[in-house]
Amino acid sequence: MRNFLQFLRVLPLFTVSCMAKKNKVGGQAIIEGVMMRGKQKISWAVRKPNGEMVVERFPFVSLVKKNKFFSFPVVRGAINLYESLKVGYKALMRSSEIAIAEETKPEEKNSSKESVSMTLSLLAALVVSLGLFMYLPMFISQLFFKNTALSFNFVAGGIRLLLFFAYMVGISFWKDMRRVFEYHGAEHKAIFTYEDEKDLTIENMRPYSTLHPRCGTSFLLLVAIVCILLFSIIDAVIIHFIGPYPHVMVRFLVHVLLIPVVGGFSYEILRLSDRYQNVFPVSLLIKPGLWLQLITTKQPDDKQLLTAAAALNAAL
Repeated sequence: MRNFLQFLRVLPLFTVSCMAKKNKVGGQAIIEGVMMRGKQKISWAVRKPNGEMVVERFPFVSLVKKNKFFSFPVVRGAINLYESLKVGYKALMRSSEIAIAEETKPEEKNSSKESVSMTLSLLAALVVSLGLFMYLPMFISQLFFKNTALSFNFVAGGIRLLLFFAYMVGISFWKDMRRVFEYHGAEHKAIFTYEDEKDLTIENMRPYSTLHPRCGTSFLLLVAIVCILLFSIIDAVIIHFIGPYPHVMVRFLVHVLLIPVVGGFSYEILRLSDRYQNVFPVSLLIKPGLWLQLITTKQPDDKQLLTAAAALNAAL
């Protein structure tokens, strides 16, 4: 049960990493630590209950660099989403082992059972998340706009945004989640410092903002908006040529299958918004994502900054 709650709480933050900029660095907060993704390495630094820091790294080359087809616009975004999920799950599992499982007595440990339990917990958390953020808004919307496209998806998207906002506000009051948000802030400060080509010292990292324009939180907000537009177009085409959806579950399955496409388009928009973030009206359009980060990031302490710095240094 504890594993399920851990995964459910951090799932929205672990689904996507910060997207890489000119220096090709991204990251995410994990349990009592930070994961960083460099050009050819992925690393994480996690604090044990006794305060000791564990740093691990391994080589990683994106599929985007291995296959030319995967580097095409939109496709690369879908690949990035898949790799972020895969790496994020691995980092989350490992951080849980270091930060939480260490509290378990040696005679009580069973790595095989723990692995199965955590996998089942993640799957359960994914099912709950899809049900809450995908199916429920669609079920409510279809009560009023069953055979329409734009109205249905606009209402479903609005409900989805409200649920996501309420969810983020709700979990921000949990003590354990606040720790994750503090590490999230440390991750952003470390990335800002590196992008400005400064040494990753506490003094250099402290002044930077905890709000980053490429953050996964901003990405999730973009996903919600792209969902409204893309799903409306697809639904309109299906309804026009095939006919109304027979059941909301069919519509739900179609939309779930389109998630990689939504992720791909959202990734491209995020890249453009990062490149032109100082140009009006782009600077205005990215503000909602930054405002949302006021919930998902908190000011870190010095130990958390050092943890983020250690993770980033290991990834370089």
